[in-house]
Amino acid sequence: MFKAFSVLADDFRIIFERDPAARNWLEVLFCYPGLQAIILYRFAHWLYCLGLPFLPRLISQIARLLTGIEIHPGAKIGRGAFIDHGMGVVIGETAIIGEYVLLYQGVTLGGTGKETGKRHPTLGDNVVVGAGAKILGNIEIGSNVRIGAGSVVLKPVPPDCTVVGVPGRIVHRRGKPESPLEHNCIPDPEAEIIKSLLQRVEKLEEQMQQRILPSKYVIPANLLDRVRPKQFYYTHLEALADGQEEHDSQGDGFSEGAGI
Repeated sequence: MFKAFSVLADDFRIIFERDPAARNWLEVLFCYPGLQAIILYRFAHWLYCLGLPFLPRLISQIARLLTGIEIHPGAKIGRGAFIDHGMGVVIGETAIIGEYVLLYQGVTLGGTGKETGKRHPTLGDNVVVGAGAKILGNIEIGSNVRIGAGSVVLKPVPPDCTVVGVPGRIVHRRGKPESPLEHNCIPDPEAEIIKSLLQRVEKLEEQMQQRILPSKYVIPANLLDRVRPKQFYYTHLEALADGQEEHDSQGDGFSEGAGI
């Protein structure tokens, strides 16, 4: 019983550390749906562990109706978990969440189909999952991982990484720890790739401009008339019409520049 109250105290205390809008305990207790959903989950999970078949799910649905947060009573959530705003958050039955994890609104910890057994993600300690992010399947997310808003993570992520994009890509590994609230510092890999492509195109255009001959070196159009005189064509056609041999005229034409 003492352990249960200690866990709830951590759930309550962490809100003041991570939410600058939290001003007093009365406001947090009655106006924070994330805390209310966690409290109801703790009770439903305790009943679920006792083996009760119906009541835990009923409590979870009541919590969903009141808070907009759906947490299956079979999920395992460590102490100090904080669901900020929370509307639309879904946590599956076999999901495992470590300690002091921060989830924003719209986060889904779900499965990828009709698998049986362990089919939901496992999150380590101090993980931050941005708004609207989806983590799907029986994958493991290491401790201190930051997942950007709107990302879709389908593969395991090692500890101390930053993941963004659809599908999720690792854009940062093992560096200086950053604040869990500084989502504006998350890099954009797609923008960097587009920028590098544009720079490459500009460089190629410059090289092509350097290779193009200046206008004074362009060959005039009437130069072709000088290379093979028109008179040669006329005499050549007349010789063919008369049935004469053409080797002499061809030789004369070549001497006049026809072979150029």
